[in-house]
Amino acid sequence: MKLTILGYLGGYPDHGIGTSAYLVQSGDFNLLMDAGSGALLALQKVLDPNLLDAVLLTHYHHDHTADFGVLQYYYQLHSGEKKHLPLPVYGHTKDPLNFAALTFGDFTKGLGYTQDTTLDLGPFKLTFLETEHPVPAFAVRILEKTTGKVLVNTSDTRAFAGLAPFAKDADLLLADTNFLADKPAPRWHLTAPQAGELAKDANVKHLVLTHLPQELPLDVLKQQAQATAGERQVTLASEQTAFDI
Repeated sequence: MKLTILGYLGGYPDHGIGTSAYLVQSGDFNLLMDAGSGALLALQKVLDPNLLDAVLLTHYHHDHTADFGVLQYYYQLHSGEKKHLPLPVYGHTKDPLNFAALTFGDFTKGLGYTQDTTLDLGPFKLTFLETEHPVPAFAVRILEKTTGKVLVNTSDTRAFAGLAPFAKDADLLLADTNFLADKPAPRWHLTAPQAGELAKDANVKHLVLTHLPQELPLDVLKQQAQATAGERQVTLASEQTAFDI
């Protein structure tokens, strides 16, 4: 399983870096997980978008979906044979209006999931956990069926007890880490120490900090996460774009 980070900022793009978007691949299967601002341009640098097998949206905040609409236009307007037409797009069903917008003519088809859903997508098995965020959002656990390797994406969330069991023994954990330790409540994203604690409690092998802030010192963010993660490897999404899991 290979993870390529296409965008890693929270909220808005900055200095040429986009917001949450990730390409997850196994063999010739290509899954786009979230499609934040800048995702389509970043994707075009590493993969022909016509070769996508599926899109998964963890929730409908704009920094996770901003480029989904233009991806729909790409499938409508761009020449070239599409691997799948319509392109399957998986989104949760707790927001009917946004879920309905996943279907666009003959070009993209919205397919729903809930916390109880298990998706078999090519080489992957996906399960979900609803997080604690101002809108319905879902963490995703991706199991590569042939190797047993596990990638977990917290999506957007504050800290809560259910995260560690969901991320248990993951080979790589993408953690929404938008705040330093001194962020006052209410917090709707993890602080750096909370991300490290999550990695330790869940016994993950590698913690990747993502959904990063634009105006905070990332070296301090990483130091605070490492202090609570113990000996586990901690990497900023800004330091590395591709991971072989």
